[in-house]
Amino acid sequence: MITVEVRGLRIFGWHGVHEEERERGQDFVFDVELDVGDRGSSDRLEDAVDYSAVARAVRDVSDARPYRLLEALAGAVADELELRFAPVRVRVRVTKPEVRPGGLEGTPGVTVSRP
Repeated sequence: MITVEVRGLRIFGWHGVHEEERERGQDFVFDVELDVGDRGSSDRLEDAVDYSAVARAVRDVSDARPYRLLEALAGAVADELELRFAPVRVRVRVTKPEVRPGGLEGTPGVTVSRP
């Protein structure tokens, strides 16, 4: 099984529950994994899942509209990656590196997996 990964993909977006988050925007960090079977083992790009195309798909979803919840954003990204690349499995993690949960050190995030 080949897994295509894009980690630490930083995208500026206007997502969040609080109005000020949606007005000023902030960075979101995406980690995605797509299990793609044996695609790419031929050593031909046309047989593989191009990680640059994966990164652009994540950006397209994030830029398309604001999301209030990370769960909804991660789910929309997972759905789009399934649609565009037909992986066996997809995993999307989204974090908000600038937010301190409850004023404490830490990074909030969510992970969505399909199936």
